[in-house]
Amino acid sequence: MTPRVDQWLWSVRITKTRADAAELCRSGHVKVNGKTVKPAAKLVVGDRVETRVHQLDRVVVVTKLISKRVGAAVAVECFDDCSPPPPERSSAPPVFERDRGAGRPTKRDRRRLDELRGRSSGTR
Repeated sequence: MTPRVDQWLWSVRITKTRADAAELCRSGHVKVNGKTVKPAAKLVVGDRVETRVHQLDRVVVVTKLISKRVGAAVAVECFDDCSPPPPERSSAPPVFERDRGAGRPTKRDRRRLDELRGRSSGTR
């Protein structure tokens, strides 16, 4: 039994749905042993699977082949995680303070708040 890449990614809970796993493969975000693969590519024990899920790089080595979705405790036994540590988050997000009872923010206040949050304000 050699499962498809998309099926295995879904089975070991790296992606939330099988459709998500297939889309990752189609968009070129899944590599097996350094080569970009299609969703139907077959896996064998020892393959190194590199993928990018939710802006995080995941690198796993296949230790067990499964084709049905299993519980999280069993899924962890099916691969060795070699992923780099996630980037550090900032300690606290910037806070926009307003006086209580000051009413709705003005256009200027909203622009400052958007700038503080790192959003583009659109047209100016």
